[in-house]
Amino acid sequence: MIKIGLTGWGDHPSIYRTNSTKNEKLFDYSGHFPIVEVDTSFYAIPSRQNIEKWLKETPDSFQFIVKAYQGMTGHLREENPYESRNEMFEAFRQCAETFQNANKLAMVLVQFPPWFDCSTKHVQYIRYIKEQLSDFPVAIEFRNKTWYSAERKNETIRFLKDNGFIHTVCDEPQAGVGSVPFVPEVTAKRALVRIHGRNVFGWRNSGSTENWREVRFLYDYNEEELSDLANKILQLEQKCEEVFVLFNNNSGHHAAKNAKTIQQMLDVHFEGLSPKQLDFFEGEF
Repeated sequence: MIKIGLTGWGDHPSIYRTNSTKNEKLFDYSGHFPIVEVDTSFYAIPSRQNIEKWLKETPDSFQFIVKAYQGMTGHLREENPYESRNEMFEAFRQCAETFQNANKLAMVLVQFPPWFDCSTKHVQYIRYIKEQLSDFPVAIEFRNKTWYSAERKNETIRFLKDNGFIHTVCDEPQAGVGSVPFVPEVTAKRALVRIHGRNVFGWRNSGSTENWREVRFLYDYNEEELSDLANKILQLEQKCEEVFVLFNNNSGHHAAKNAKTIQQMLDVHFEGLSPKQLDFFEGEF
């Protein structure tokens, strides 16, 4: 089974009704896609009140991929608002449990930064992540090419499989050690594919600008590229039960359009979406 969605639901104007308010965007989104990545949890762990609101706004079969808080992955640059690591992980566990108790947690996404290389201390930290998030399905995404070097690739995949992690397959710019190749390996019953675009310049230079979001993921896949990705996704589907595909190339609002196109290429139809006259939107894609 293949499920397609986007990273976040708040910035995809082509799928909203013209009269939608900010608070109705998730409902509108869930009329098009059955999954979404909660990317706001990377910046701040959401409150139970907000999560319960999101749960009520989505159909029973809708699922969330919850991105791990930046303090858990080494991204945090300012002072950690939590007094201890245990307190931080407990807050995130409570967040994930709220989704899980509603049967709407697809997985937790733990994305490590580009400097998180393949080393003994980082392997040990991933083991610590496993201990802290043992009650949840966890996907691991690397941003450092050393995990997939000729000497380490097989070990990396075996390590993820032995520890029950979901391997995140990435399509992203090939821009040095801080990016990873497309590695179509499956380590669990589910696979996660995150599609970031192929903007090499933006990937390399986004850190030098305050408006990095407008640069890093600015990319519109053409039909040939999407067709190639569709074939690779079909191959992944043969190796597991479910493939979750997330488009993250939204600096120019291309993610929804690209996701709709690949859905058509794969001839995938989603059941149980929010009740809406979807034909109204057909001309947008």
